[in-house]
Formats: sequence, structure tokens, C-alpha cells
Amino acid sequence: MSALYHEVHGSGESGDLVLLHGWSLNLRVWDGLVCALAPRFRVIAIDLPGHGRSDWDPRAVTPAAQAWRVHETLAPLTERYTLLGWSLGGQLALDLAAALPAGVERLALIATTPKFLKAPNWRCGTPRPLLARLVHRLHSEGERAVSDFLALLARGRAARVRAKLRAALRTHGGARPEALTAGLARLRDGDLRKALPMVRVPVLVIAGERDRIIRPAASRALAAALPDAHYVEVAGAAHAPFLSHPVQFLRQLNGFLHA
Repeated sequence: MSALYHEVHGSGESGDLVLLHGWSLNLRVWDGLVCALAPRFRVIAIDLPGHGRSDWDPRAVTPAAQAWRVHETLAPLTERYTLLGWSLGGQLALDLAAALPAGVERLALIATTPKFLKAPNWRCGTPRPLLARLVHRLHSEGERAVSDFLALLARGRAARVRAKLRAALRTHGGARPEALTAGLARLRDGDLRKALPMVRVPVLVIAGERDRIIRPAASRALAAALPDAHYVEVAGAAHAPFLSHPVQFLRQLNGFLHA
């Protein structure tokens, strides 16, 4: 499988830090965080399969295959790293930490849930009609559906967050339709709860108090199910606390990275 598009910044004096973004976005969403962390860490930001400047491989559509593409991208660059994933990128990070734990030293998960949809044994999930509407609109309206999704996740200092997300798409490119569809299928069908006991590294779980895409209760339940996890909730933040509340977010992340 071909390597994914990635960018490397920083000296790496305090180790390597890998960043995985969320659905429909690209690595430009991390620019502010990269500037803050690069003086101490070697930061590796990756475009997920079919997002930004990474190609979409129709032979690698399963969650396991996509996680393997991330692993193959990192293999020539680093042997031990901290892995930070946001939203859909957080699910990929969980996949990697459970299936290929040798390289992962620590895990930071932002707005991440092991199971996206609500179910009788998972009350903190997102109601199924919300995802069904997004799938329908993606097929019928394309980019407009993505734009409305960005507005939904930009609650909490919405103007600032929305501007940064749109700038990332404008300067670095959006996601392929196949990648968008595959990402929504993963959210519809995925359930990582059985894999959580295999994640043996220290984990920081960060949620936004006002997140309506992945509710804080889901992130709390994720932290409770992991063997070694610490949960933090950012007051006033929604789905992208690293963009809406960068000072509070960075304080929590730095405390975890230097612990």
C-alpha cells in the first residue's frame, strides 16, 4: 500500500507526536497545535486515506486496512511515538494502539467514542437518524452537506472554528467522495469496545462540554473502559476544543505529554 501524505515539523527533543484528523478534514487543522509543539517534539501530521493530499486506495477500504496504511506511513519515520487522534482519527488511533501496540507510547483522544451510534447497551451514542440524514445529504448534496457538518461541529466560539476549518479545506483540499462514504460507514457499523482492554498505554481523553456530535458521556465511558486513562472535559468547547479553546487544550495536553 502506498504511503499517506504527511508533513514533519520540529526537532524531536521530547519525542515524536503523530496527529490524525477527523472526518472530511485534512492535516491543516493541526497548524496551530504544530506551531506550539514543534519546538519540543517532532510532529508528524498525516492526511487520512482519501483526505487532503492522500490518495484513496479502493483495495484498502476496511478500518484495519486504513489503520495499516497509517502504520506503513510511520514505519520509515519513527519507531516509538505518542499518537493523537481527533474524532474519526481517534478511532484509527484506537485501532493502531490495540492491534499494533509496539510503537505507541501514549495515546491522546479528542472527541472520540468507541461506538458512534446509540444502542440499547450504549445510551451515550449519537441517535441513528442524525447519521442517516448526513448519509442521505452527502449523496444528494455533496459539498453542501460537508459544509453544514462543519458548522455543526464548530459550536463554541463558532466563527473562529468555522473559519479555521474552511481555511484548511480551501488551502489543502477536501476529501474524496469514496473516503467520506467509507468514514460514515465506519461510524455506522463500528464498535471498538471489545478492543479497549488491549490498549495498555496511558491515555488522555479530552471532550468538549458542548459537543453534540460525540457527546461527553461517550468520551467519559471510553475513558472508564480503558485500563489506564484520564478524562478531561473542556468547559464551553464543542467538537474541536483544540481550535476553540487552544490555551486550555494545550495545557492539558502538555501536562499529559510531560508526565
